[in-house]
Amino acid sequence: MPTAIIADDERLMRDQLRMRLGQVWPELDIIGEAKNGDEAIELVDQLKPDFTFLDIRMPGKTGMEAAAAIGNKSNIVFVTAYDAYAVEAFERGAIDYVLKPPEPERLQVTVDRLKGRLSKQVATGAVAGADINASVTAMLAQLTEKIASPKPAHLQWIQASIGQDLRMIPVEEILFFRSDEKYTCVQTEKYEALIRKPVRDLADELDPALFWQIHRATLVNVNAIEGVTRDIRGRHLVMIKGRSDKLEVSRSFLHLFKQM
Repeated sequence: MPTAIIADDERLMRDQLRMRLGQVWPELDIIGEAKNGDEAIELVDQLKPDFTFLDIRMPGKTGMEAAAAIGNKSNIVFVTAYDAYAVEAFERGAIDYVLKPPEPERLQVTVDRLKGRLSKQVATGAVAGADINASVTAMLAQLTEKIASPKPAHLQWIQASIGQDLRMIPVEEILFFRSDEKYTCVQTEKYEALIRKPVRDLADELDPALFWQIHRATLVNVNAIEGVTRDIRGRHLVMIKGRSDKLEVSRSFLHLFKQM
């Protein structure tokens, strides 16, 4: 039975990848999980998995640095949200990759490649990861330089759960965030998702020109605002385009609407 470990600093992403792999490759035994590159290196030494799924960007050692340390001890599969650049680089190299979020159809392509690689290694007695050669090392160096560049000043997308599924939601598609004591609701035109990050943290990470905080528990996308009304109690309420939702505005945030 082939074995693998998963390394990602996001628990939801590890759970999602484990679930998807179970669907498209039920024979694969996930024998360990790591939260960062250092833990991944230790697990490879301890468990000697056939495959190691590495998130590219993790705290401590990155996926790139972990891959360099792991070398030919395990077949490396990078997990990345960096679509355009990463896909181009990986397609030219000998290392497999999974895009975030892992979709069954695309994941099946990766699994088929991994099965073929494993069969070849068994048949020829080749060492796992032996095809991480000089050309691929150069490709990794280019990716490392690209991905090590400073993060955008503001969040570009949100990881949120819908039931057992994890969605990667571009922030511009989000109408508003609204928190309760435990979760924050992420509302788009098509669906509602949940995250654990409170509004006070999101307010520091989102572009203030795009998202206005109108209440201690509410952030609203400026482009989703249809107008402001008042109810019989004198409260100011933000109306959302195309929806019946009305979001209360705290007094301390009323100044945002003086020009409307």
